Amino acid sequence: MQPCKIGVYVCQCGTNIAKVVDCEDVVAFAATLPHVVLSKTYKYMCSNPGQDMIVQDIQSHGLDRVVVAACSPRMHERTFRNALQVAGLNPYFFEMANIREHCSWVHEDHVAATEKAKALVRGAVFRVARHEALERKTVDMCPEVLVLGGGVSGLTAALDIAEAGYRVRLVERQGALGGNLARIDLTAPYLNAARDLLTERITRVTENERIDVLLHSRLVNLEGFIGNYRATVETRDADNPPRKTEFLVGNVIVATGYQEFDAGRITHYGYGKLPNVVTSFEFEQMLRQGRVQMDDGRLPRFVSIVHCVGSRSQEFHGYCSRVCCMTALKYAHEVRSAIPGCRVSDIYIDMHAFGKGHEDFYRRSSEVKTLFLMYRKGDRPVIRKAQPSDGCDMLIEVNEQLSGETIEIPSDLVVLMVGMEARSDAHEVARLVNISQDKEGWFIESHPKLDPVATTTDGIYIAGTCAAPKDIPDTVAQARASAARILAKVARGKIEVDAVYAEVDEARCSGCRICNDLCPYSAIEFDLEKKVSRVISAVCKACGACGSACPSGAIKARHFTDAQIFAQIEGVLR
Repeated sequence: MQPCKIGVYVCQCGTNIAKVVDCEDVVAFAATLPHVVLSKTYKYMCSNPGQDMIVQDIQSHGLDRVVVAACSPRMHERTFRNALQVAGLNPYFFEMANIREHCSWVHEDHVAATEKAKALVRGAVFRVARHEALERKTVDMCPEVLVLGGGVSGLTAALDIAEAGYRVRLVERQGALGGNLARIDLTAPYLNAARDLLTERITRVTENERIDVLLHSRLVNLEGFIGNYRATVETRDADNPPRKTEFLVGNVIVATGYQEFDAGRITHYGYGKLPNVVTSFEFEQMLRQGRVQMDDGRLPRFVSIVHCVGSRSQEFHGYCSRVCCMTALKYAHEVRSAIPGCRVSDIYIDMHAFGKGHEDFYRRSSEVKTLFLMYRKGDRPVIRKAQPSDGCDMLIEVNEQLSGETIEIPSDLVVLMVGMEARSDAHEVARLVNISQDKEGWFIESHPKLDPVATTTDGIYIAGTCAAPKDIPDTVAQARASAARILAKVARGKIEVDAVYAEVDEARCSGCRICNDLCPYSAIEFDLEKKVSRVISAVCKACGACGSACPSGAIKARHFTDAQIFAQIEGVLR
């Protein structure tokens, strides 16, 4: 091992790390380690001043290795690698020790946490001394883009890319474009017609010669890597036999949307048994047809709107579906407009008026004499058929929190605000495009704050409500962000591939194919002629699954060599 000069930087992360770990003590300890010529601490190493400090120290002190003890490498490893590159140092001469998630956040004993932080830093120092300079590769970029989903998110992304001059294949499972937004009457808080929003988008898409719209179609296979994907799409419609189309694309945007929660899963509401209990989407259909009426055609005198059906419930979905509160207020306005004498009750857990103009919309809803009643999270209103003497079709029993009393609310029509949930076919889509899902079935982004539209598979982006519940402005913003990310890559003509990937020594490979089946990224192919496996470097994420399982020891992971890993283990355990 050649002599080297290592700089160690310990981040306080505000108080996230410093409140548990003695950062000054860790800095003093790091200064005693072999090859360390400089050690410092700073409040926020990821900030611009923190990065500038590293750049200046590399240039003024001649540092050729850098260790940052801070948060998860998943969050800021790329940030600090870029800082090394700015300073003229190979970015792979960097190592990160996680003393936040692995230390300060999981320990309360300050002394023990500080000692653990020292061990993690020592492991990082021992490892970085054995790092090698790695160079990234470039591959050609196919400029065409595949968009899955013809809702407002997919339409927006397709238009942005096509209007920049590139061809788009827009795949939609249904026979028409528009997605869930096509089922909506008006949008909150300004009561604009959803039909108008969609008509403009759909017209522009269908008239754009660079956009190929494939209806009644679905993706059945996707092979390759960023810039060089081969997609197979199957089209099935009533008039023609099923047919498959293959084409090359450089990037994919997944904008497959959501499905509504099945209200029949909650027995307390009587959905499916009481004819005048309807879901929000069924009520939207009434509004689009210009009628608000009961199942026998009578006009309701009492309309009740129940929030959080399937949302904010440990039994079903613990998350908030975000749009339900403002949609419920919209219904109050529409009902009062259609039937001025109707009494509207709004039964909620919390009122989430988070968006632009929503708080004012909430105020205006109270002015149209909507009756607001609050029930406790974990509780549910109970809906039952009323007696003829009650003067209404149903009674809703609510343990009302503001008054502290159990109240019976008369109702002729009950609207259940069903929450959003991941589509039932989301798992199939995730498997095809090789992305992950969370415990609720939503697609997982590369980073929830810093990279909310990319995924861990390069070239695959997510947009809209396939990632999580969101409203129309956020959906459109995410779609345009996905398009912008792709256009930035396509404009270069080539794509840069990370230098960290696995390599197969063909002389030692026995052709057992164990690695082919293990690879979670489908990054390993088998050469039938040579009878050996080969890693597609552009797809590989250096997870190590193949190298650890290879019985021949033929697979080496660049930047995760045996020497580097053993050095880190020695440093941590010494």
